[in-house]
Amino acid sequence: MYTIVGNPKNRSLRVMWALEELGQDWALETVAPQTERMLAVNATGKAPVLLVDGAPIPDSVAIVTFLADRHGALTFPAGSLERGRQDAITQFCVDELEGACWTAAKNGFLHPEDKRSDVKATCAWEFELAQKRLETLLGEGPWVMGETFTVADILIAHTLSWGDRMFQWPLTDTLADYKQRAMSRPALGAAMAKGKALLEAAA
Repeated sequence: MYTIVGNPKNRSLRVMWALEELGQDWALETVAPQTERMLAVNATGKAPVLLVDGAPIPDSVAIVTFLADRHGALTFPAGSLERGRQDAITQFCVDELEGACWTAAKNGFLHPEDKRSDVKATCAWEFELAQKRLETLLGEGPWVMGETFTVADILIAHTLSWGDRMFQWPLTDTLADYKQRAMSRPALGAAMAKGKALLEAAA
């Protein structure tokens, strides 16, 4: 049993999705970012954190990578050429796709008002540019690593949804189809349903 410290409404959903894909049991400790409890398990105060035998692992990318390696699925073996490509695509997602969303979010509502900058237009352009590059990486698909669904797809699909839902940044037809394909997976539906039930039970 794994315990996720976070909330399904943020990047904790990535971890929930991965655990469902891997067929692993999990519990949720609903905790908001930057609270005393979150700071106790993650010095940055960010969600999510995964508790493994009581030991915390922070950061959604690190967590899903750890889980995939531990359970031997959603990934290629460490040291393989395929894994090198997979990790490069994961890093692309973090740097270029998610970077645009995170910068827009920080300057839109997370930073103190006197520390915010009007960068939404620039972030929208960066997100659009990243999509063009992502289409090249995707190629014939259906996933970024060809026929194999990996943690990179979880991260990318979640980030595309973030840009589309929170900022109303349009997706290309190809990536809209890709996102829909990923987010139609039964494991995500199960993760969302369980997360909703746990939130309602905690209310």
